[in-house]
Amino acid sequence: MYIDRLKLAGYRNYESVELNFSPNINIFIGENAQGKTNVMEAIYVLAMAKSHRTSNDKELIRWSAEYGKIDGDIQKKYGKLPLELTISKKGKKAKVNHLDQSRLSDYIGQMNVVMFAPEDLNVVKGSPQLRRRFLDMEIGQISPVYLHDLSAFQKILKQRNHILKRNQGKRDFEDLSFDIYTEQYVSAAVKVIRKRFDFMKLLQEWAAPIHFGISRQQEHLKIQYKSISGFESTWDTAQMEDFLLSKLKEQRNKEFERGVTLIGPHRDDLQFIVNDYDVQIYGSQGQQRTTALSLKLAEIELIKQEVGESPILLLDDVLSELDDYRQSHLLNTIHGDVQTFVTTTSVDGIDHNTIREAKMFHVKQGSVDSE
Repeated sequence: MYIDRLKLAGYRNYESVELNFSPNINIFIGENAQGKTNVMEAIYVLAMAKSHRTSNDKELIRWSAEYGKIDGDIQKKYGKLPLELTISKKGKKAKVNHLDQSRLSDYIGQMNVVMFAPEDLNVVKGSPQLRRRFLDMEIGQISPVYLHDLSAFQKILKQRNHILKRNQGKRDFEDLSFDIYTEQYVSAAVKVIRKRFDFMKLLQEWAAPIHFGISRQQEHLKIQYKSISGFESTWDTAQMEDFLLSKLKEQRNKEFERGVTLIGPHRDDLQFIVNDYDVQIYGSQGQQRTTALSLKLAEIELIKQEVGESPILLLDDVLSELDDYRQSHLLNTIHGDVQTFVTTTSVDGIDHNTIREAKMFHVKQGSVDSE
């Protein structure tokens, strides 16, 4: 799939702009703080209905504008699909093929994107929260039901935490509603964890050979889902639910002491093992970057396998963060197969046919000119 046309109105520093893209490589060149990343972000928001840069939707709306609007034409194997997303202080409204969508979870997945930005290099060495977000965003693209299950889990977690906080420090606490929420919590948590295990298995299958190639056949990558609950991926749903319920009973007094739920998918993590060593702890910066790059390239292949079309790749100021070898490996992988958007301050020093064949856009103070 690829995006043919993008129109922004009242979005970030763009009052109004309409762009037509190449189905291959599109490069946005300009100095910092001119609006390059805003275009990249808009494509991501059109696909995911949320930004990768902020959780505050109001920041996406141009100063003094009532709302921000993104619409685009997506070319898929069965034809053109218009998408539209309007962001206002009241919330977000989405349209697919000009039809209103009652739930954003029904909208997400119509357009698939893989974002690779400098902060994604931190997915290996950064916080567990970053890795959980990576999981949730990528699974949500290929499994809309996961977004529904995740949302249900988060609501129940919030209600359960509210009871724990309200009764923090109490001993011998008895509340039927808390027990009911705990049962609901267990069911919702296991749905999320099982889907994450399934996704990790697929990601491992794609990432391991990619990593082996980038590392010049020197490194073997393993990706593990670290469940704080102690689950085994081979367990069925009933086994997981029984195990989690028993763990929560063990932690009951500690949870009321702290006023928060201590076990579940909101505290889980990923672990990256290269040649039997934890890359986050023992890996060099080069190994950490190779692992992050392998993950992103694996995402492309995984989405292609699951939805039957290549996703759109967004490279936001990331080429300058990679050495020549990793840069070439990335560009060779995407050449001629994946619509790619690149932001950079300059293409000087990037010697690759992919760059020479690209459609160029020059960005300055919220205006875009194409060659």
